Amino acid sequence: MTSTAPALPTFKTIELSREGRLLRLTFNRPDAMNAVNLDLHDELPQALWFAQGDTGSDLVVITGAGRAFSAGGDLDHIARNAADPTLFDHEARMAKRIIFTLLDIDKPVICRMNGHAVGLGATIALMCDIVIAAEGAKIGDPHVGLGLVAGDGGAAIWAARIGLARAKEFLFTGDLLTAQKAAEIGLINHCVPKEQLDETVDAFCDRLLNGAMGAIRATKVLTNIELKRIAHAVMDAGIAYESLSVRSADHLEGIAALREKRAPKFGS
Repeated sequence: MTSTAPALPTFKTIELSREGRLLRLTFNRPDAMNAVNLDLHDELPQALWFAQGDTGSDLVVITGAGRAFSAGGDLDHIARNAADPTLFDHEARMAKRIIFTLLDIDKPVICRMNGHAVGLGATIALMCDIVIAAEGAKIGDPHVGLGLVAGDGGAAIWAARIGLARAKEFLFTGDLLTAQKAAEIGLINHCVPKEQLDETVDAFCDRLLNGAMGAIRATKVLTNIELKRIAHAVMDAGIAYESLSVRSADHLEGIAALREKRAPKFGS
């Protein structure tokens, strides 16, 4: 870390730290399994924007505090949006900023998937360049289980990683995959024993940091060109469709069913 590196900003729900030329971004709502509430949704674009321009780092690791990477949307937050769907309009703008800033960062971004990555949590993990997960973790995008359209990036990144046929199966059902299964089908890069997660992530980061970083960063830019084209083509429509589904009776039923721990009875 050079003496000219900017000071790290502070957030309510995200912790930033540097380890040499590595910037670590940690979701910090461990008691809520790092579920995304309004604070986290608003702070993440800011934290990612800082990471993009941080002169004190060449590589970014995103992870979660506690036992989860991110359990997706916070249920109370989701319910508030359903009660007043105009609140979702602000969230939609933040969702686009999250995805496009992740794709614009030219530094390698590594996901240390220490636990479950669900919904938006899964999208954030999969938008990273490399995903290394601990055994026992699960990943999935169950928007449809709440009567919602998977519009915040899932429709773009799942197909890009595993092809349309498999992506449609998992997005239509909302099924969660084990990290081992996700690695087997190429959705993520590696699944390792939990006790080896830090060692594996650190070794991979060290290898990149000791490499030709200029060439690595330019290679990332090149490989993200097509992914950014897809995201730009899909995100506006995805957010619009999700906004409509926020206003649906099926979404209200999905929330009620989850609160009451029962199977939903969708009508549309």
